[in-house]
Amino acid sequence: MTDAAALPGQPRGAVRTGPATERAVNVLAPNASAMTLDGTNTWILAEPGSELAVVIDPGPLDDAHLRNVVDTAEKAGKRIALTLLTHGHPDHAEGAGRFAELTGTRVRALDPALRLGDEGLAAGDVITAGGLELRVVPTPGHTSDSLCFHLPADRSVLTGDTILGRGTTMVAHPDGRLGDYLDSLRRLRSLTVDDGVHTVLPGHGPVLEDAQGAVEFYLAHRAHRLAQVETAVEDGHRTPQQVVAHVYADVDRSLWPAAELSVRAQLDYLSEHGLI
Repeated sequence: MTDAAALPGQPRGAVRTGPATERAVNVLAPNASAMTLDGTNTWILAEPGSELAVVIDPGPLDDAHLRNVVDTAEKAGKRIALTLLTHGHPDHAEGAGRFAELTGTRVRALDPALRLGDEGLAAGDVITAGGLELRVVPTPGHTSDSLCFHLPADRSVLTGDTILGRGTTMVAHPDGRLGDYLDSLRRLRSLTVDDGVHTVLPGHGPVLEDAQGAVEFYLAHRAHRLAQVETAVEDGHRTPQQVVAHVYADVDRSLWPAAELSVRAQLDYLSEHGLI
């Protein structure tokens, strides 16, 4: 995560722990930091009246948190049937193996190295469990393996680190690429325009009720930062570190290492397009 600016219409504040939509419940992991905001949001999804649930992003390898996720599902009368990952960063995925042991579930992810079981995830996959339907949306950019999950019945999308509930995310160079990220944001915008998605259930930070506004904010922010980086290079700031110090001067220095990854991705993008 890089910038800490609030998204339009979203007050800065505590993450809502508990039910977020009719089908989605958040269990907040106790791993708050400058990079993870309030902590990782672990999502439990289930169709009303069903005994089966799907968990997205078990979170860090924290046994108390993982057991809390299981207990939360069981108290609601749900059995966890499947575990899904938005991407492989440890704050989302490190606990997946232990969580699979606790629940006896498979783990499905885009990256084969993260899977437990024979099935992965791919663009266009439709995942069902107890009447719940999730659609896999490929959203590379933050990382090459980033995915989002469209929950049509709640008109919502689970975005992992692609869109956060507060501030903006980093493009994790060299695995993450800015061109891919911009394409992914446009893909999410089409969900808001064509498929009626209005709620973002992020991997960190509070729920966003204006999904289209959030995507437009992210696109505008990226265009603004890209222009700033281009200008910084024209003004003689040549190294990524120099560009970060110039462009991100108003950002907490603890976030500069993440900002540098995004700057490197921006410099690559500008170079590829012949702009620097």
